[in-house]
Amino acid sequence: MTRILIIGGGIAGTSAALAAHRAGFDVAVFEAHPDSGADIGAFLTLASNGMLALAQLDAAEAVARVGFPLTTMRVTAPTGDVLAVTPIGEQGDPLKHYRCIGRAELGAALRAEAARRGIEIVHGKRLAAVDDGTVTFTDGSTATGDLIVGADGLNSTVRGLIAPTSPRYAGQRVFYGYTSDAKPDHEPARIDMVRGSSTAMGYAVSPSGEVNWFCRVPEPELSAAEIAAGSPARWREALLPLVRPDATPAADIIAATADRLLVTNACDLPEGMPWRAGRMLLVGDAAHAASPATGQGASLAIEDAVVLGKVLRDLGVTAEALDAYETLRRPRVEQNIATSATFTAARTPSQTPPRARPTPSEDAALMAQLDWSRPITESL
Repeated sequence: MTRILIIGGGIAGTSAALAAHRAGFDVAVFEAHPDSGADIGAFLTLASNGMLALAQLDAAEAVARVGFPLTTMRVTAPTGDVLAVTPIGEQGDPLKHYRCIGRAELGAALRAEAARRGIEIVHGKRLAAVDDGTVTFTDGSTATGDLIVGADGLNSTVRGLIAPTSPRYAGQRVFYGYTSDAKPDHEPARIDMVRGSSTAMGYAVSPSGEVNWFCRVPEPELSAAEIAAGSPARWREALLPLVRPDATPAADIIAATADRLLVTNACDLPEGMPWRAGRMLLVGDAAHAASPATGQGASLAIEDAVVLGKVLRDLGVTAEALDAYETLRRPRVEQNIATSATFTAARTPSQTPPRARPTPSEDAALMAQLDWSRPITESL
């Protein structure tokens, strides 16, 4: 049987494993971390297109059991004035709603679903080298497959073997925090976007009353040493002077956040970068990481998995299949890189209320790509 090796057991890698398994292939996942994936820390929003993609893998219900739904967005100006309240995503089916979910919880749910289906997931396997179809890990062990899928994230080792490309700093630091001690104005299933005078913040309150928040700040890139030496107290004190001038809930939320506060640099990858060489192929952030401004990273990685599964199912593990995958995926994900970069580059967030966007189910081309029951050739 054709064997597919997936390097990386996070969201992209485990989703790709579910898709390849559904397509009828023997698949194994190799994750560098000893007991989980590289997905601890921050939360994310999984958009309706991501939930639609998960449905094609029969995994939407497993994911819907964690996190909480988001169905509306409210946008607030620095003055506290409400600019807009609008529905977001698919409204009719709870399994297609946006979800606010911890990255670790999403990764764990996907890995549990993969294990339930008998997919092999091996932890503590850090990639060292690839020679044709044989991969070697740093512990000296090897594995052999017909296709090696690099799903190992922004700092991908597999990408370094295909076309060494370093992530670019996108111009913003992104802070993430959680607190149960703040009581901002909120409604169930609503995400609030606060367009501050010098920051862009978003928050959503869980059914248990925990505030999940992020704050994007246009500041110079932090070094790895600065991030390692930082502390929640340091990051809190750095943020508060930036949000206190505004008549929004931002200052109260940040001030109430104690130990659960972290910071990352917003980074992306250049468009046009090679995604494959020989038996190796990149998916998810390893191929097309974008700054987080659009909130589409996880959803697009799951879309990648579905399309990859379909091209392999219909065209086999062939150059034709990998060409088809790239033809279908590159325009969409590189548009997201560009759009997110544009949002990130706006050092003073726009005060224009968001325009109504088509829902994923209204995008016929996307639905043709994702619908597992339809041949991939319909999209080519």
